[in-house]
Amino acid sequence: MKATETKLKGCFILEPTVFEDSRGYFFESYSESKLEEILGYKPAFVQDNESKSSFGVIRGLHMQTGDHSQAKLVRVVQGKVLDVVVDVREGSETFGQSVSVELSAENKKQLFIPRGFLHGFSVLSETAVFFYKCDNGYNKASENGVNPLDTELNIDWGIPQDQMLISEKDQEAQSFEEFKKS
Repeated sequence: MKATETKLKGCFILEPTVFEDSRGYFFESYSESKLEEILGYKPAFVQDNESKSSFGVIRGLHMQTGDHSQAKLVRVVQGKVLDVVVDVREGSETFGQSVSVELSAENKKQLFIPRGFLHGFSVLSETAVFFYKCDNGYNKASENGVNPLDTELNIDWGIPQDQMLISEKDQEAQSFEEFKKS
């Protein structure tokens, strides 16, 4: 497995070694020991989630806060997405900066997202199945988020504006300026 740290400390793009032959392919999608070697600690994943979405869907920007914050290991099992993370760790040198990574069933890349990041993705293919592991369970009272179209963050989701499908909840989410004040 090849691991590349992004400009956001602790956030890694993971590329598996894929073995292909006439029968198809095989790759190790998760290895606790290899991830521990990369990160320097062992995340204890407790929950797996999967969603299916159609072209133009933007989910995010979401996070869990406090004792319920979550690190995530995300990948796409069908289709293609643009995965986006924003560093909101207090005191971080890259606070407010984002990274976008194309994840697809074809490239088999994964993204490890440490605690303290806003996270979202847009669907670039006709449909996409998005899978992720979390190191903490969901807690509704600990939800937080920022409108994915926030002008200060100015994220290019790779979707024409007239084709974006965003939930009412995400459209009504706070601005990044409001988030910083909370």
